[in-house]
Order: sequence, then C-alpha cells, then structure tokens
Amino acid sequence: MRLAGLDWAIVAAFVGALAASAWSMRRFAGSVSGFLSANRLAGRYLLTVSYNMAQVGVITLVWYFQLGYDVGFTQYWWGYLEGPSLILLAVTGWVIYRFRETRAMTLAQFFEMRYSKRFRVFSGVVAFISGILNYAIFPGVTARFFVAMLGLPDQFGLMGAQVPTFPAVMAVLLAFAVFMVFAGGMLAVLVTDFFQGVFCFCTFVTLCWWVLLRFPWLQLEETMRMLPAGKSMLNPLGLQDEQNFNVVYWLISAFTLFYACRAWQGDQGYNSAARDAHEARMGQLLNGWRYRTLMLVTVLVPLAVRAFLTHPDHEAASAGLQEMISAQPTPALQAEMRVPLALGVMLPTGLLGLVTAAMLGAAISTDEAYLHSWASIFVQDIVLPFRRRPMSPRAQLLLLKSAVLGVAVFAFLFSLYWQPGEYIAMYGALTGSIFVAGGGAAIIGGLYTRWGTAGGAWAAMLAGIGISVPGLVVLNAPTTWVDAMGAPDPAAGALVAGAFNWVRANVTGMELSFVAMMASCVGYVGVSLGGGRRTFDLDRMLHRGAWRVEGDATVDEGPRTFMEKLGFDRQYRGWDRFVAYVTLAWPLAFTLLFAVGTPWLLWRQAQGEPVDNAQWSAWWQGWSWFILASSTVVVVWFTIGGLRDYARLRRDLKSFRADESDDGSVR
Repeated sequence: MRLAGLDWAIVAAFVGALAASAWSMRRFAGSVSGFLSANRLAGRYLLTVSYNMAQVGVITLVWYFQLGYDVGFTQYWWGYLEGPSLILLAVTGWVIYRFRETRAMTLAQFFEMRYSKRFRVFSGVVAFISGILNYAIFPGVTARFFVAMLGLPDQFGLMGAQVPTFPAVMAVLLAFAVFMVFAGGMLAVLVTDFFQGVFCFCTFVTLCWWVLLRFPWLQLEETMRMLPAGKSMLNPLGLQDEQNFNVVYWLISAFTLFYACRAWQGDQGYNSAARDAHEARMGQLLNGWRYRTLMLVTVLVPLAVRAFLTHPDHEAASAGLQEMISAQPTPALQAEMRVPLALGVMLPTGLLGLVTAAMLGAAISTDEAYLHSWASIFVQDIVLPFRRRPMSPRAQLLLLKSAVLGVAVFAFLFSLYWQPGEYIAMYGALTGSIFVAGGGAAIIGGLYTRWGTAGGAWAAMLAGIGISVPGLVVLNAPTTWVDAMGAPDPAAGALVAGAFNWVRANVTGMELSFVAMMASCVGYVGVSLGGGRRTFDLDRMLHRGAWRVEGDATVDEGPRTFMEKLGFDRQYRGWDRFVAYVTLAWPLAFTLLFAVGTPWLLWRQAQGEPVDNAQWSAWWQGWSWFILASSTVVVVWFTIGGLRDYARLRRDLKSFRADESDDGSVR
C-alpha cells in the first residue's frame, strides 16, 4: 500500500463530499423526467463540465496513456485534422440542437418519432448490446489501474478468509456508482459529475505542472529521441512504422467526431438535460475546450513515465518497476498497467492522494453515467414499448433502478473473466460501432432530411452490425477458439487460423469501424431514395412553426445575414457571441496551421532539409507551456460558470412540478 495518511485523508474527504452531493438530490428525482433527464434544467457550464467528466473515465485515460506513450506529441499535430469537425459542431449545434428540439428523452424515442416503433425497439436492443459489451470491460480496467497504482496485494484477509483484491475493488467501485444513481438518477449524475469534473481538472492541471517542473525538458527530449526512425514522438511525419495510432487513425477519428455526434449513448442522459436547445448548443460549443485542457495530461504523464523507465538518470529508481511491468502476462496488459504502476512509484505524498481521488472521480463519473444510460435504454426502449398500458411513475422508477443494478452485475462478471487482446482504443471503437455505425446515419438522416425512410434506417443499422460483429469476433477471439474451429479438419483449421491472424496483424478495430460507417451511409441513402421519395414533417417533430412549444429558444425565421447562415443565429447575443468567437478561434487557428504547415513540412522533407527533432522539441515545449497556461484559465472560468448554473438548478428544482405524462412515451 503506497498511500500515506495525508493521501487517505484526501480520498476520504472526496468520497464523502460526493456521497453527500448525490444524496442531496434524492428528493428532486421522484419523477421519471427527473430520473432520466434532470427535469431539463441544466445550464451550459454545468452540462459541459459534467458531460466532460462522464466521458473521462479511468478507461479513457488508460486508452490515451497508451496513445501518448506510443506516439507522444505527434498525436496533436494529426489531431488537428479534427479541427473542421469541431468548428462545424460548435457553430451549428450539429445534432444536439435539433435533438433537444424533439424533446425526446432517449435516442430510441426519437427513432420512434421519426421512423417506427419497431425500429425503436430494434435500435434500443442494438444500442443496449453494443453499450454493455463496450462498458463491460470498464470495471476490470479500472480495478487493475487502482491495484497497480496503489500497490495493493493480490489478496487480503477479511473475517478469517482470504479475499481476492481485484474483484473486491471492482465490487466496491460499482456499488458506490449504483448508490449514486439510486440516490438521484440523472440529477445526481449531473451534480456529482460536475463536482468531480472541477476536482479532477484542477488535479490534472496540477499534475501537468508537476511533470514539467520535476522532469527537465532536455531529459524528456532525450527520452523521445531514443525511439527508432518511423516511430517518432516529435516529428509527425515520422510515423511510418506505427501501426495503431498513425495518420489513418486520426483521419477516421476526425470523421467519426462529426458522423457519430451524440450517437454513442453511454451518456445519453445529457442529450435531453439542457434547459433549452440553445443551452444544449452552447454546452456543445464549450465542450471543445476539454480537448485543450484534459488532453495535455495524457501526453505529459506517459512521457514522464517513459523518461522514468528508459532515461539513464532514472535507471536505478526504475529497476523494480521494469520487473513489475514485465511480469504482466500479455503485451496488451503490459501497455495497460505501465502508467498506473509508474504513478504509484513516482508521485510524492499528497499529490498521490490527489491523483488517486481524481482517478476515483473519473471512474465513478463514467460508471454512474453508463449505468444510468444503459439501464434507461433497456427500460425505456426495450421493455416499455411492449407494454399495452403505461406504468405508474413509481413502478417505472423501480424498474429503472433494478436495471441499473442488473447492468452493474453483468459488467462485474464480464470484467472478472475478460482478458484484453488488443489496445483498449480498438476494442472500444469496434464495440461502439455495432450501434454507432448505423445509428449515425439514422440520426443525421432523421434530423436533417425529409426524404429519409424507416427502410433506410433499417438498412443502415443492419449494415453496421454485419461488419462490426464479425470484426469484433475476429479481433478479440482467444487463440483457443480459433484452434477449436478447425479441430475436425486440420487443413481447414490452418486456413481459418491464417485468415484470423492476417486480419489481426493488418487491420485495426478503428479501420473496421470506419468500413461499417461507410456501409451504413450507403445503405441509408440507397434504400431511402430507391424505395420512393416521401416527405416527413420535420417542423412537427422539431416543434417549429405551428408546433412550437412555449419556453423553447427556437427561432423559426430563416437566417438573413451571412453570420446567421454560418450558424450564429439571433440566439447568439452579447456574451454568447463573444464566447463563440473565442472558442472557435482556437480550432480555426490550429486548422490553418495544419493546412499550411503540413504541405510546407512535406516540401522541406522532399528538398532533403526536414525539420529536425531539436526544432520539433522546441516547438512542443513552447506549445506545452501555452496549453498549460490556457488550461489554468479555462478551469477557473468553467468552475465559476458551473457553480452559477448549480445554484440556479437548485433554485429551480424547489419550484419545479413534474409532468407525470413526460415519461419517454410517444403519444
């Protein structure tokens, strides 16, 4: 056990504060709308910080730690490919604005409104299966992280018996997340994720400052320059031999950011929690800052770990750590455990407690958001559509909580026996694409076209499943399964094993997910247009014109000025417009830098005068300090705005009266 008394005090205070904030929401979550959508009372900063935290689980950080350890700063250069998608999402409120206008509580409810009840049920089943397969490895990865970082023993004594540590840690973390959801549904998720987000982002900024002050930049540069040509951590043009996180990975990531916007339902409660459509759009606009604050820690921390493990100055201190990493049974587990093992050795007392509490917050925030989401989808989109009579609010809430517990039990059992066969990023992309590949086409077509049909939505979903599921089996099936398939016929077995191994060696989960998305797009457009044109009444579904709902921020008149045509409609006033300009200036500037800089770098390389590693190192050093300073400002800004929204939420909840008919049904 590596935690000192001060560290334990920090963790205990943090856990106690979270439990108290969740419990304070219990009396406001007695309605279905409160449990599912926080009564649609969330402001932009509360949404942004909470939503960011729901997306930043320990598994996400482990995913990005693997990425940072392999490719270092080059990920940021190629990550600028996402700039156009980020700008489009921010300016237009792409998907989230129109989805909030529908007033649907879940995505599948929207599918029933737009397509049919059958498609709602089918998509709900697919989303649920895709989601729980994706989430089911979270508890295991999280538990291994804490066991490694805190140096916990394999077993511990309890009432005279020896209890395995790994399942015990999983059970404790899941039980706490279940308690949080039970206490207040989406209201508790929203509020606790906000406080966890404030604490975690402050801790991550502190951790970045510690890395840059603890490890001299020259030492970090020397560490990065140890890698062979073709696997550069400094020069983005030097990734010829990188198989996982290369340029193709970032091209697909940029497309997915736009295509799958809000299609992933792991945090679906946030999609309907905004006060109105404009607040939802502003929340999405501000959400882009997460990539500028959080992502710095995911490259500096693994870079410091690489320096600690490989730089001669730390050879003596890291000897035991090297042995612990090598003792992991598979390369995938070695990559997963490397950073948490190193953090437990490297971090001083106090900072270790802060990081442990922050990681605990990251774990709980994602667990509670995912448990809430998949349970809600199971009840709202699979169970309830088959009922002939509506359930009472009390019975529906009881069923929702039972489903939360059921998802937690399944994830516990799955993680107990699952062993990672590839990088977490690839597993996540492929399991997610089971639903997202077809769901993205159905969402975009349903919100933005009048000619999209139910047949097109079915075709998109089936195409995505048809590619993602076989890909998931091929890339993750244990070797013993492959051998068993060919046991009756050795020749056929060799052929099957050869095909499996070729796919595993040459195709990533990210690439297969992209193929599934393309096939889904073709299916949606082809079947919708080929089956005969029909016109859907979008105004009615979006509550515009004659169907407008009192209190919504929708402006029905069409854009008149050039800026309004770009997306800055009449709801952007004063401070909103200023914030939008500042927020968009960042991705726009770096997109221009990428668009101009990449051809120039290629030209320099063709001329035999490439930018050398020393120049790249100087650039990334200045860039790191600039991002860190900006992150500090953003954390203060969002904390102040979020506290204002939190106070407003509590004030509004006191006078809010829930509509019992607002239960996610389509009438």
